[in-house]
Amino acid sequence: MTTTLDSAATALATEESVRDLVIRWRRHLHQHPELSFHEERTAQFVAETLASFGNLDISRPTPTSVVARLSGARPGPVLAMRADIDALPIEERNSHEFVSRNAGVMHACGHDGHTAMLLGAAKVLTGIRDELAGEIRFIFQHAEELDPGGAEELVNAGVLDGVDMIIGAHLWLPMPYGQVGVRSGALMAAPDNFRITISGSGGHAAIPHETIDSIAIAAQVITNLQHIVARNVDPLGSAVVSVTRIAGGTMYNIIPGRVELAGTVRTFDPALRDRVPELMQRIIGGVTAAHGASFTFEYDRGYRPVHNDERATDLLRRAVVRALGSDVLVDATPTMGGEDFSAYQQKVPGSFFFIGARNEEKGIVNPHHHECFDVDERALDSGTRIFVAAAREMLGE
Repeated sequence: MTTTLDSAATALATEESVRDLVIRWRRHLHQHPELSFHEERTAQFVAETLASFGNLDISRPTPTSVVARLSGARPGPVLAMRADIDALPIEERNSHEFVSRNAGVMHACGHDGHTAMLLGAAKVLTGIRDELAGEIRFIFQHAEELDPGGAEELVNAGVLDGVDMIIGAHLWLPMPYGQVGVRSGALMAAPDNFRITISGSGGHAAIPHETIDSIAIAAQVITNLQHIVARNVDPLGSAVVSVTRIAGGTMYNIIPGRVELAGTVRTFDPALRDRVPELMQRIIGGVTAAHGASFTFEYDRGYRPVHNDERATDLLRRAVVRALGSDVLVDATPTMGGEDFSAYQQKVPGSFFFIGARNEEKGIVNPHHHECFDVDERALDSGTRIFVAAAREMLGE
């Protein structure tokens, strides 16, 4: 018992000593964001930082990703941990001292924090490798934000070969600091995209009867698409159909001959995911035909839904309680947002969880993908501790 208590005290002290480093790493990454598939400097920083810890086998499965393997003192299971490293094409409007130095690029979704947390966990765990039985695989993934995503590419490159389980985290602004959300089953939706082109016949706005008004037809298409969720989806089910872009017209007195629409569909259920584009096709075809117009319809399937494995989720629950106590643990609320972590879950059991990072008093309230997005940096320590605790739960004594 004394040995176990001493080991736990040593790990706790190590985690506390790395806390400031994690914040420093996050701020450095925040100042130097890079877009999906272009994370050259970010990947180099991650690789060099990992190399400074020692005891890690570091590889570069793609030019902008990094994987590090830590082998314990004895054989055992293999646990993978994943962080995404890419940023977004957003001009930052924050005023803190570590704002982005790359014009038009910003870490507006917390990936800088995800990377820093996993680096912190790697540093702690390399220091206690003699207490571990098995292997920890740290995956620093590129291009989560841009379909087809980096996760699928890394799976195809073999980064999960031999892995028994994978976990990943997201700093979460809908949830306050001091809460960690864990959930079995469906957590995040499949984010599909669509594009519609409606072709009519343009002309002078003063003589609309000589035209086939593509704008008026597009308005009816948009309105009728809302009936898919309102009247074709079980009220106890979940789906989103959102038209997010309309492009058409040049002047106030010209009815355009063509209007382009684009948007997204979000679903959890695979059968409903297949059915929604069929319903869209039928509605668009009916509306345009009724007014003598034609259309094209393109539908792109995005990431699969994130569906958490029960056994991996149980591991996370134990890890959260071990790291932070039972008071912080809550049931995560499913979201219609998408995540390519789902690609890993097709290969091995996995669970994805949310770390509350909202702070009303400090004004840290802006949503993900906002130009003033920020996180309560205390949440970084929470993430580091949970990753370490998960490794100790699965590979420790």
